[in-house]
Amino acid sequence: MPLQKTYREETLLLSRDCDMGGLWRPSAILTAMQETAGAHSHALGCGRETLVKNGIVWVLTRCEVRMDREAHIGERLSIETFPMPLRRWFFPRYFVFRDAAGEQLGAAGTLWVLFDLEKRCMVAPGEVAKAIPDNSDLIPPLGVPGPVPRLTGAETESMRMPVYSELDVNGHVNNARYADWLCDALGIETMQEYRVKTMRLSYAAEIRPGQEMQLRLTRDGLAY
Repeated sequence: MPLQKTYREETLLLSRDCDMGGLWRPSAILTAMQETAGAHSHALGCGRETLVKNGIVWVLTRCEVRMDREAHIGERLSIETFPMPLRRWFFPRYFVFRDAAGEQLGAAGTLWVLFDLEKRCMVAPGEVAKAIPDNSDLIPPLGVPGPVPRLTGAETESMRMPVYSELDVNGHVNNARYADWLCDALGIETMQEYRVKTMRLSYAAEIRPGQEMQLRLTRDGLAY
């Protein structure tokens, strides 16, 4: 049986997915990507329920999201995802968001690794790499996600301790919560006046319960 090269899901944007303006919340975009990637991995035979038997799971290391237009509460969207050829220990996966008419709303690129739950470190692709289809004939909507660029400008600092609602089944702060922290740091007035059009995240290390974090926000015009 041929491997399922791409995977597509349709979703209805509900109130839980949207912010106070009724727009698709950045963290909800990341959550939708995570769940769609998980569903495709399951179809390929390398989903969480299979990997966790060997003590490993998928974790996100880099992500870039670019939105062409805003999505509103009540809209029906489709999310298409597909992996690309392995890059050493990194598994690239891409996403395309479309509205009910088939027009592209945005796209995202991600890099994933396999993570040992006991040793709390990344592991080699091993047999999992064989479950990934050959999509070398597909064209990614974005380049490979790069590191977060450094800005010079006004900087504010704050401290934060992870709370119950921010932790996921892997025992660390979920990748989508970082987008919430970003929006919280930018503030209500900024988020009412502007939208996050491009978002790039690099996950250098996991954050576990009880680990206090120092957050720094740097702003340079409309870049942050």
